Amino acid sequence: MINFTQVSDFTLGAYFDTGMLKYFYFMIILCLYVLIISANVLLIVAICMNRSLHEPMYIFLVSLFANELFGSSALFPFLLVQILSDIHTISVPLCFLQIFCLYCYGCVEVLNLAVMSYDRYLAICYPLQYKVSMTSKKVAVLVALTWVLPSLAIVVLISLSAPLQLCGNVINRVDCGNYSIVKLACSDTRINNIYGLIYTIISIIIPLILILYSYMRIL
Repeated sequence: MINFTQVSDFTLGAYFDTGMLKYFYFMIILCLYVLIISANVLLIVAICMNRSLHEPMYIFLVSLFANELFGSSALFPFLLVQILSDIHTISVPLCFLQIFCLYCYGCVEVLNLAVMSYDRYLAICYPLQYKVSMTSKKVAVLVALTWVLPSLAIVVLISLSAPLQLCGNVINRVDCGNYSIVKLACSDTRINNIYGLIYTIISIIIPLILILYSYMRIL
């Protein structure tokens, strides 16, 4: 009979004792986080304040910059706390929240780049029809879809992983990952693996193929 436990938190096993160097690592990551926040906020404000930049490509860039703020805020503060902590644990709800934020960041990033490549393709290959093809309404729909679709897909991904019966609680990472949790499961994970594969193909591989295809068509 398989033994399983209802865990209340996960232990992050990739951390190790660095002694006084942890303050050095802390300052490096803190400076990097501040730089990312400052640069992206500055770019968003610059685009929003300059009416001449209210074009589709710049709107997509604002979405991209906002996603950078979202993703970095989901990871860097957590890393800063863990670096200074002697006990590297994270509660189950917070772990799944981090999975949602980080996975959403990754998907939105790729989809944003795919949408931007589509916009660039229309502007270069069909310049006369560009204004008709890329209307303000279409831009708003594309931006909304790049955020909504990944969110829904990741909610399903987490809803499949959360009920799993686990045989342990040690994740060999510095942050939470869905597949790392699935590997701890004592129960059947075939549905999780199949959905994870489909999710990866649709949200990552296909958009990357579309990006490469658009560049090939432009060339």
